[in-house]
Amino acid sequence: MNCKLDTVRSTQLFQLLDPPIVQRVETVVHNFHILHSCKRNLPHHLVEGLRDAFKSHREKYVLATGAYNLLIGYPNLRRTLEKRLRQFRTDYIDVFLFLGVTDRKQFPRKALDEMVRFRDEGKVRSIGMSCHDRKFVGQMASEGALDVMMMRYNAAHRGAEKDIFPYLGIHQPGVMSYTATRWTALIRRTKGWPKDGRIPDAGMCYRFVLSNPNVHVCLTAPLNERQLIENLAVLKQGALDEEEMNFMKQYGDAVYNRHQWFM
Repeated sequence: MNCKLDTVRSTQLFQLLDPPIVQRVETVVHNFHILHSCKRNLPHHLVEGLRDAFKSHREKYVLATGAYNLLIGYPNLRRTLEKRLRQFRTDYIDVFLFLGVTDRKQFPRKALDEMVRFRDEGKVRSIGMSCHDRKFVGQMASEGALDVMMMRYNAAHRGAEKDIFPYLGIHQPGVMSYTATRWTALIRRTKGWPKDGRIPDAGMCYRFVLSNPNVHVCLTAPLNERQLIENLAVLKQGALDEEEMNFMKQYGDAVYNRHQWFM
């Protein structure tokens, strides 16, 4: 069994909406991660809760954030970094990502060099990239240029198994995966699937991703406290067994065949 399924470090809390959630989660887990996309403002109560937690337990949290790629122009990485440091009142960011890269041309050498400087300054502990170009991610992984790679991986989109995972090799960067449910398509009955046929639940989607030994973090986007607790609970179930894995691949193929236009 993939041991990462036994630790909350395999789960990413992407969006926490209710004020009591930070306190409630800490009664269940000892360590959780926050990813701030920078495209939206985090709820004030969440920022305040993290600030308070960081005062005495900063080492318990992994804060992942970053700057979004601009389709026109180049983002001010330094300004974004300093803004997040001030916002969370912390001396460092655990993972700083260049987000939303769709083509290798959108991740210029100057972006990598600037992020390396952040790491050298001690303001960032790890640097990475979120990218839709799997072959480019595979190339960057094989070169050891980044500490963290973030990409799409789910039962319907398994291209990373061919284009990325074989190239992790010697450098072994951290791997973050998002959209485990393929924007909920994997937990809805896809067109052409038997009306009485089984369909996955969200827990199976997360377990599919985390059953792959190459994946270290699986993002989850609970809408409320109940969904958050349910998502965390699936970690106790461990890796998918052979029958469950075959079912997930079969349903994933059915979903993919309905949506081949999307990467």
